[in-house]
Amino acid sequence: MNAKNISRFALYAVLAVAAFFFLAPLYVMLVTSFKDADQLRAGNLLSLPTSLNFESWQLAWSTACTGVDCRGLKPYFLNSVAMAVPAVLISTAWGALNGYVLSMWKFKGSDLLFGFILFGVFMPFQVVLLPMSQVLGFLGLSSSISGLVLVHCLAGMAGTTLFFRNYYTAIPRELIQAARMDGAGFWRIFYRIVIPMSTPILMVTLIWQFTNIWNDFLFGVAFSGADSKPITVGLNNMANTTSSVKSYNVDMAAAIIAGLPTMLVYVLAGQYFVKGLTAGAVKG
Repeated sequence: MNAKNISRFALYAVLAVAAFFFLAPLYVMLVTSFKDADQLRAGNLLSLPTSLNFESWQLAWSTACTGVDCRGLKPYFLNSVAMAVPAVLISTAWGALNGYVLSMWKFKGSDLLFGFILFGVFMPFQVVLLPMSQVLGFLGLSSSISGLVLVHCLAGMAGTTLFFRNYYTAIPRELIQAARMDGAGFWRIFYRIVIPMSTPILMVTLIWQFTNIWNDFLFGVAFSGADSKPITVGLNNMANTTSSVKSYNVDMAAAIIAGLPTMLVYVLAGQYFVKGLTAGAVKG
């Protein structure tokens, strides 16, 4: 075995070990979710279930208690869908328009404005909790899904603007100038030329925003009401609900249900995320 093969074997071994440690918690969650109470007491964390038992999944979805509410995760899951879909689409469209303006239709002070927007990427979200709650109260959107959509659109605007602005700077200026000479205006260039060239960065932004919004807990617990809590808050309440016997299988099934949409997004569209990044999403 030559040096090249040895180095390749060592690389694969390191990657295999890293993958094992990364996937081990998911394996424990999955096998535990299919066990009943007797198997949990008789076996260990790594033992396989003797049979596939979907009762814990049914309980986690429809009848498990989160505090005094025993409707499972279903209402929280639907709240997250109602929150995430419009917030992702609006924040992505908003970032695309901002990036288009700041990269191709520069005006006096545009670089300074971009700097202020970029500052939002590094601002801790805890800083904006109080002023954001006051804004939501003034608008009459407190404790509502619409309020959560607005919060996530504002919180994600800085990141989506950064993605699109950096991507659009790589588009040849000659193409835009030729469109202007042919009489195309601001919106026509945006819809007919820029957007069709934006597929890679659109995929990056959609996946990025969906993951951040779906997995968010801070805004969900701070700005939601009794009927608008997202699934992360519901999962936390379910895990902290005390009973005579702790149902770890139900908690594990609930955790997988909560994380399943983001896992599916990365499985189905992960390759587009990588291609989008390498196409210039983080290049300045």
